[in-house]
Amino acid sequence: MIKVAFFDAKEYDIQSFTKVAEGNPKVAFKFLETKLTEDTADLAKGFDAVCVFVNDTVSAAVIDKLYEHGVRLIALRCAGYNNVDVAKAYGKIHVVHVPAYSPYAVAEHAAALLLTSVRRIHKAYNRTRDFNFSLNGLTGFDLHGKTAGIIGTGKIGRIFLGICRGFGMNVIAYDAYPAKDSDIEYVPLEELLERSDIISLHCPLTEQTRHMIDADAIARMKKGVVILNTSRGALIDAEALLEGIKARKIGAACLDVYEEEADIFFEDRSGHILNDELLARLLSMPNVIVTSHQAFLTEEALGNIAETTVNNILSCFENDGMCDNELCYRCGNIETCKKERKQRCF
Repeated sequence: MIKVAFFDAKEYDIQSFTKVAEGNPKVAFKFLETKLTEDTADLAKGFDAVCVFVNDTVSAAVIDKLYEHGVRLIALRCAGYNNVDVAKAYGKIHVVHVPAYSPYAVAEHAAALLLTSVRRIHKAYNRTRDFNFSLNGLTGFDLHGKTAGIIGTGKIGRIFLGICRGFGMNVIAYDAYPAKDSDIEYVPLEELLERSDIISLHCPLTEQTRHMIDADAIARMKKGVVILNTSRGALIDAEALLEGIKARKIGAACLDVYEEEADIFFEDRSGHILNDELLARLLSMPNVIVTSHQAFLTEEALGNIAETTVNNILSCFENDGMCDNELCYRCGNIETCKKERKQRCF
């Protein structure tokens, strides 16, 4: 029996993982409400693996504690791994992730945010519930004919690109590693910032992409640009974003992620004072929509996440221990190195 400590467990996690685990008696989950941190790492003592999410902290200190307690696998139930010190884990604890669960879920959420914003649907919804049927202040604009700039053309970015084309938009893209043999019009990042009416972020968070949308980037953008972020919060310098909104340079911002979301998102804070003044100021802006990292949250995605995570765990503890979704840290190609060598990282 493979024992797994499941951190930051929510009701929807428990339902989806319990359903999948029932068909895999070799894996047993212990669901814990607390997030994984240096202070809570001792809860993993006696477990073979831990299962973590985007706001769990898997730092060098946490990895040392997990290793001391006998943990030999960190199973991320998400695609991103910027919260894991993969270099520190090398040689001690294997790390796996879920590279794709439902790219449609995230891309469709980005489209939902865009439509809600430009057609003022959220404002109309609140008005009509108070029996206010005035149309004043609800004027939007057509997406047809506008230029959408897609930053990052992985699976999610390409699906969102297709949605934009379906609306009759002109689409341009930037990616450090452009898709080969595609019909995507790639342009330099500076050109994308200058030409786009709508900019949507679909790239991973790395040292190179952190704060790629900063004051200088915003200065290059069109007046009235709409910015969407359903990827990672730290891709955007939130202070620069707020200044761009106040200066009327940014027409709207639709955010499913936020740089300092770890202690805020996924919890009910309605009865508390929000200590994050920057987020509070963003939320006070009439042209800002914030959802709490819910783009992934569909029944299909939750089922795929649970199934892939369980299969990752089984793969790492059975047979030769090979898992296609292991994150390799032997070299700089974290997601592809092992696949090219066709063997475990260590």
